[in-house]
Amino acid sequence: MPNIILLGPPGAGKGTQAKRLVDERQMVQLSTGDMLREARSSGTEMGRVVADVMDRGGLVTDEIVIGLIEEKLTGPVQGGFIFDGFPRTLKQADALGDLLARTGQTLSAAIELQVDDAVLVARITGRYTCGTCGEVYHDTTRPTARVGVCDACGSTNLKRRADDTEDALKTRLMEYYKKTSPLLGYYYCKGQLHAVDALDEIDQVAAAVAKVLDRRD
Repeated sequence: MPNIILLGPPGAGKGTQAKRLVDERQMVQLSTGDMLREARSSGTEMGRVVADVMDRGGLVTDEIVIGLIEEKLTGPVQGGFIFDGFPRTLKQADALGDLLARTGQTLSAAIELQVDDAVLVARITGRYTCGTCGEVYHDTTRPTARVGVCDACGSTNLKRRADDTEDALKTRLMEYYKKTSPLLGYYYCKGQLHAVDALDEIDQVAAAVAKVLDRRD
């Protein structure tokens, strides 16, 4: 079973490609945010710890996130895991590597979705989503067939992220380059880094990702 990390700046298409892999290969997407929300409402001991930290406005520690990931890794799964939002730092990458070794698993590949920053800004500032089903649209490249109505579910609950502005995106890109981009060198040195042109059409990007997975299985 392949276990992969999708790397790339905000808006590179990590969520879109992860959804394809879940649908087509039955992989499990381990999203940090989703796991925290799930744990908070679970009533488990770990869930109570997470709820306490979040209710106090504190930052969830790497140890807590690793604990949540470990719970998922030791459960039944068919197609492997996609790590989404973790690791973000070299320290977290080391912790994930230790966890995989401890659970008898390996990382198949770290796939970098490469984009040009100028194109990325245009992509993100035109993006909007359906608040009901999560379908993603764009003002110029993928507008809805009917203005204000989701093609997938018919909802009129279309919205834009408050931080999908040029200034906010530049701030997020700087944060990515400062903290997360060192992971590219980290996984390159381990022989696990594979680059994919994320400016291609979605199907072409998916095919390139699949090629990496099939080579690494």
